[in-house]
Amino acid sequence: MSRFAAPSPRLIEGVRTKALKAIADERGRVMEILRADDDLFVRFGQCYLTTAYPGVVKAWHRHAKQTDHFVCLRGMAKVVLYDDRDGSPTKGLVNEFVIGDHNPLLVQIPPRVFHGFKCVSEHEALVVNLPTEPYAHTQPDEDRLDAHDERIPYDWARRDG
Repeated sequence: MSRFAAPSPRLIEGVRTKALKAIADERGRVMEILRADDDLFVRFGQCYLTTAYPGVVKAWHRHAKQTDHFVCLRGMAKVVLYDDRDGSPTKGLVNEFVIGDHNPLLVQIPPRVFHGFKCVSEHEALVVNLPTEPYAHTQPDEDRLDAHDERIPYDWARRDG
């Protein structure tokens, strides 16, 4: 029996998503990502870009206070979440979202939920995060684990079939 959990179709408590829609014309396109009047908007802390080359995994980390909002603007990223929060009704659940060029989606990640992503496209994945808190360089709000830490029941390998 594998120690790895299958991603759950049920969302981890506090996780929300927002389908994004690009509006195109002959000049190009525009796509709203997050608005202050969205029902899932919490607050603005900062905006940053992180990237990964094909096959690279950037995981695991979680925040005590911060809510993250991940959007893949170019390429494709597999975003994975794991709930190990004591007292959470979804403790032990794994959620997996494949987002980017072919599935424009914002994923809201609540505090204390481990998360990471893997570039699953043939070119670099560009992921924008809109966290609710600015990064504190002297006292970062984060816990980190190795991407293949056995405490998280997830295997980053591609599943063919």
